[in-house]
Amino acid sequence: MSDPFYSMPATDTRDALLLRIAEALDRLSPPKTQTPDFDAADAFVWNAGETRLQPVPAVSRVDLVLLKGIDRVRDQLLDNTLRFARGRPANNALLWGARGMGKSSLVKAAHATVSATLVAEGKPPLKLVEIHREDIESLPILMGLLRPAPYPFLLFCDDLSFDAEDTSYKSLKAVLDGGVEGRPANVLLYATSNRRHLLAREMIENERSTAINPGEAVEEKVSLSDRFGLWLGFHRCSQDEYLSMVAGYVDHLGLTADPEQLRRDALEWSTTRGSRSGRVAWQFVQDLAGRLGD
Repeated sequence: MSDPFYSMPATDTRDALLLRIAEALDRLSPPKTQTPDFDAADAFVWNAGETRLQPVPAVSRVDLVLLKGIDRVRDQLLDNTLRFARGRPANNALLWGARGMGKSSLVKAAHATVSATLVAEGKPPLKLVEIHREDIESLPILMGLLRPAPYPFLLFCDDLSFDAEDTSYKSLKAVLDGGVEGRPANVLLYATSNRRHLLAREMIENERSTAINPGEAVEEKVSLSDRFGLWLGFHRCSQDEYLSMVAGYVDHLGLTADPEQLRRDALEWSTTRGSRSGRVAWQFVQDLAGRLGD
């Protein structure tokens, strides 16, 4: 019995082969980027793998008035965000410093406050877009989606830092300051980090000792922080500031507790945790609410 493949006309064989090649190439090609529906939500998470913006129905945030002990940086960030949202010059911001002192909470609270202000003024709301640290290299694609949209966007990257041999920081540098297109006028970038220079000291020293031109190599990486025009430092809070945070959360949740007992329990809680911060204060109040049955 003859092989039907070899009995096919040459033209049919060639066409079938080209069809299979075209189908294989189509499977290998990246997914098509869909135009986002920016009216679907006030906040989105960038999904780099699927090149799409995932709407966030409800943002996990605290009210701005509950953020205690960071009044100066709160006012600076709020003013910077409001100026940007109203179309005036503003700076990309790096919020750096102690853990649990409200860096990411402040960004989300500032977004909510400014967006509400814009709506009250009859203007398009400010949209929040979160990009994960591992997706930094896809920033040019994301910027291409945001650039033509009729909204101002606050691009947020939480806990930003770079490890050894990581070159994705170059994509961030290009978006912040360089590149042919540069940062879209309707996009502002806020990032939080525990490091002021986004790199661990030992990484910088290792770069200095192994590079052919140590000065230039270190400068290239350290200069990443310089692309953020606004640096806001968050430092460990004092005991009084910590207790003020606890009191603010207690009032917000409507809890009833003896002031002296509350003070003793809050201090004991911070001692067992080995730190004082807004996060520790919130965790204590959550525990208190559970014990009180509220």
